Amino acid sequence: MAATTYTVGNFKGGVGKTKSATQLAYDNAKFKNRKTCLVDIDPQANATKIMAKTGNVREIKSTITDALQSNDILSCVVNIDGNLDLVACDTRFRAFSKYVNSFDDEKEKIQVLAKLLAPLKEIYDDIFIDVPPTISEYTDNAMAASDYTIIAFQTTDESFDGVKKYVGYQQYMVKTFGIKLQIIGIVACMIDPDDVLDEDILKEAKALYGDNVFSNIVRFQKRLKRYSREGIYIKKYKNGNYDQWDYQAHNVFIQILNEMEARRKFLEARVRM
Repeated sequence: MAATTYTVGNFKGGVGKTKSATQLAYDNAKFKNRKTCLVDIDPQANATKIMAKTGNVREIKSTITDALQSNDILSCVVNIDGNLDLVACDTRFRAFSKYVNSFDDEKEKIQVLAKLLAPLKEIYDDIFIDVPPTISEYTDNAMAASDYTIIAFQTTDESFDGVKKYVGYQQYMVKTFGIKLQIIGIVACMIDPDDVLDEDILKEAKALYGDNVFSNIVRFQKRLKRYSREGIYIKKYKNGNYDQWDYQAHNVFIQILNEMEARRKFLEARVRM
């Protein structure tokens, strides 16, 4: 088994990046029945907090900071629910930049995370990495450790500018270091689905990036907002039916996962040709 690794990013904060990473990981494990690990490398640890609530995990003893110090990532894996695991982050991971810059060779600097995560690739189907919204050693390492990028953005000018910068920077990383990284899709998170400006920015994104923009759009839903506060869940009744509002919130991410799978198969087939 060699896990497919996805970085979920944008160079603008507060755009639905962590929401997308956590929901995709959860639904990939639960509804796609794929062994999934979410790796949080953002020292703010928002993804860690959501996942801990999701799994009712009251204490996380070891994080990726400890893994970096011990070179033992497997001892830091926390089970959240069934097929879903977490490698948590904490504020101590802000020292990652200092550690990376202790290497002289530029290629060594960007390979630190890839080497650290290598054992995980042998036991998972998919790995999702949540990164800080910055051009930094965190992003460099996440890109070098990944097969694909998922770019999340809200339908605002600032967020869309973040997409453009992210795409440009990824192209620079691929060209400079020869990493094999492709964009698997751009996820639009609509602030107001009835707002004309939101629709205009979405149209602009599709005009610029075409089919790279997922056809499924994450529209504002109160249930998704609740998951950030309470942890992710989906209520199932005794008759086997899911709560309609829960299912509606999850279904968009299930459909995005379907798009990702189709695109991945297409891209892999093209490489083999």
